[in-house]
Amino acid sequence: MIVDRWEKAKLLGFGEGTSIYDSSLVLGDVTVGEQTWIGPSTILDGSGGGLSIGSHCSISAGVQIYTHDTVNRSLTGGKAPIAQSPTQIGNNCYLGPNSIIAKGVTIGDNVVIGANSLVMIDIPSNSTAYGTPARIVGDSYKYQVNE
Repeated sequence: MIVDRWEKAKLLGFGEGTSIYDSSLVLGDVTVGEQTWIGPSTILDGSGGGLSIGSHCSISAGVQIYTHDTVNRSLTGGKAPIAQSPTQIGNNCYLGPNSIIAKGVTIGDNVVIGANSLVMIDIPSNSTAYGTPARIVGDSYKYQVNE
């Protein structure tokens, strides 16, 4: 069943004015602030301790945000537990298409993540980062509107 993007966000308990496409997958404990756009074919995985996304964010198509990984479990033949850690995205963030945010990462406010980036480290507020693995390459002030 296809539902309105804003209605789906409301049903998920996301903030006022937030929208999420029907093709997006939401797992576990996920909170999203107001006026955030979540593009098609995204994965929001809050199953490993919770995922928090702030207000006024753009989560582009194909973005994957995780709160767990199974690397150690796989490499130990299932003996190690699944690694879990909460992931946080601040306010006013742009996550470029097909970016992947690993478990336990904190992205501050006013951050730009370039397309196809693999973010495995915390990114401080007012930064621009991109690459695989993502590196901080500058600040995000050039994107802000001067009033």
